[in-house]
Amino acid sequence: MTEHEIKIAFKEYDSLEELNTADKNLCAEAVKALATSHSPYSKFRVGVALQLQSGKILYGSNQENVAYPSGLCAERVALFNWGANHLDDPIVNMAVTAHTDDFDLLKPVTSCGACLQVMAECEKMQNRPLRMLLYCINGPVWEINGIQSLMPFMFSEERLVQLPL
Repeated sequence: MTEHEIKIAFKEYDSLEELNTADKNLCAEAVKALATSHSPYSKFRVGVALQLQSGKILYGSNQENVAYPSGLCAERVALFNWGANHLDDPIVNMAVTAHTDDFDLLKPVTSCGACLQVMAECEKMQNRPLRMLLYCINGPVWEINGIQSLMPFMFSEERLVQLPL
């Protein structure tokens, strides 16, 4: 028997004020993305801003549908936009935030497993880790470098790439 231990690493800032100007601005862009959330059922809005190497910002927000689970998380909305339209412009940073009027959010909201898996694929596509800022409005910010820190056992099967069509 072999015992293994997994450790994750991230930086926690007490507030947005501790960040540099570029990171503050990206978090503000994620807040802007909240306005396009379609979340009439959960009333839980999520906004994402992707900063590309060119400086361009891509947005995503959660899109719910009465025919659950037909909706899509904010992270995947933004990442699929990048994959479909901007593959030649790598993602440098990603900011995620959330808001609801139903209760107070006291810490950053983390992405779901499906979104983390898509992020892992995006890292692989651009051959570089994603730097994420998980921003709790009026609260802490978590800086995470690489999806491995959030999903150490992500699905990655190299042999699938080699299957003949």
